[in-house]
Amino acid sequence: MTDGAKPDTSCGFVALIGAPNVGKSTLVNALVGSKVTIVSRKVQTTRALIRGIVIADHAQIILVDTPGIFSPKRRLDRAMVSTAWSGAYDADLVCVLLDAKVGLDEEADRILSKVAGVDHDKILVINKIDLVPREKLLALAKAANERLVCKDTFMISALSGDGVDDLRAALARMVPAGPFLYPEDQMSDAPMRQLAAEITREKIFQKLHQELPYQSTVETDSWSERKDGSIRIEQTIFVEREGQRKIVLGKGGATVKSIGAEARKELAEITGCPVHLFLFVKVRENWGDDPDRYREMGLEFPRE
Repeated sequence: MTDGAKPDTSCGFVALIGAPNVGKSTLVNALVGSKVTIVSRKVQTTRALIRGIVIADHAQIILVDTPGIFSPKRRLDRAMVSTAWSGAYDADLVCVLLDAKVGLDEEADRILSKVAGVDHDKILVINKIDLVPREKLLALAKAANERLVCKDTFMISALSGDGVDDLRAALARMVPAGPFLYPEDQMSDAPMRQLAAEITREKIFQKLHQELPYQSTVETDSWSERKDGSIRIEQTIFVEREGQRKIVLGKGGATVKSIGAEARKELAEITGCPVHLFLFVKVRENWGDDPDRYREMGLEFPRE
């Protein structure tokens, strides 16, 4: 590189693979430095491949946050697992995440066995290291590397940020040479309408702890910028039965108002301007069997 010339760049897709609740979404947000994907303590909250985009050392790292891999039971489950594996096969690198506290249970072992068949370099990332003693971490790293050939191993806490900088630097070194695929100031390729729907869906998870969140979906119907610089957003929360609609609304509409207030606050922080959010709750029977809803969420519709 000559003085004044633009440095050579590299760019690649990095898939994050792991069991539900292992911390993939939290890690995406930590690497990017901003919230780009839904985070919840409930499992299976990421339904589609939401990419976070990181610039580090003349490299653009495009993070593919896949749904957690689990044993699918319903049609939606099968679509999510299929999407997760397609993300791994299509990427340039694969980060395999393990939960330090859970260790190599049957689920993790099954994932390691299958990811061995993915023909890309793998990086082992052991997350939540603040929850277990060092000797247990070393034993886990040794056992995992015996099951899966990995280029490198990182021990991190995505929540506190411990070890995240080292992982980011390593990914920047490992992605292939090539031009950037996205503008340098862009953090995610998820359109803002989709991100807004994800944020509202996250608030539903936080407010309602029954089975309901898995039977609900959110769609952004309109997004308009007003003359005063604020944004007006209209969204519909779809559920499968009238009884679920009443749960989301709450007594006197209190629950949906609370969901809207939390989502509005976060959207205002992300957009940097006032947000007017209007939520509607509607019944859409058997939406889990509707191909159009899968396309809306960025998932392939499983025919069987």
